[in-house]
Amino acid sequence: MASAAPGILTAQTAPDVAQRAWPRWLALGLAMLIVAAAGLLWPVGGARLLLGAAGAFLAVRGVVLFRAAGTGALDGRARRLGAGAAVAGVAGLAVAVVSAAGAGWVLLVAIPLLLLAAAAGLLARGGTARRGGAVLLVWSLLVIGLLLVTGVAQGWSRAADVATVVTGLAVAVLAVPVLVGAGTLRRAATRPAPTVPATCAGCACGAGGCGALG
Repeated sequence: MASAAPGILTAQTAPDVAQRAWPRWLALGLAMLIVAAAGLLWPVGGARLLLGAAGAFLAVRGVVLFRAAGTGALDGRARRLGAGAAVAGVAGLAVAVVSAAGAGWVLLVAIPLLLLAAAAGLLARGGTARRGGAVLLVWSLLVIGLLLVTGVAQGWSRAADVATVVTGLAVAVLAVPVLVGAGTLRRAATRPAPTVPATCAGCACGAGGCGALG
């Protein structure tokens, strides 16, 4: 999801591609909001629902990435990333099905690691992404501190409950750019296609357009 977000937020997407993509991104964003709300409002099974939904998404996304990769060096890295995501997703889904307590413990460990990894990834970039990474890093440290204090003072089972709440809130926050991207794609889908001159044969498009011939 995260890797696809920059692509769906651009207004340069071709109208035909945007027409096919925006309903899927809209459905994904709405599904994320529903899962987040259910996870927050269902004390008994919230952790299982959140972990299971995340695991299912990772498994499907990993399989798609693995199958779409070719044989080059970068494609080999994508295949390994896809395989790892699929394995992690299946494992998370299995834990969610088997044990509610186990799902809570997985979220307790995974959420701090994922927050720190996301902050590090944003900090490695420049501009707005770097500033967002700094904000996320501060928020991540606050969440980790809250989990540690809760675990020491009230027990680690209670800390797992707090991690479930944090996960639900994080899913809801992540749904916002997905829905914004769906709206951007919908606008791109309604944008009229550029007109092509009747005399154009496409012979100069690869060279920078007809102006390059002069």
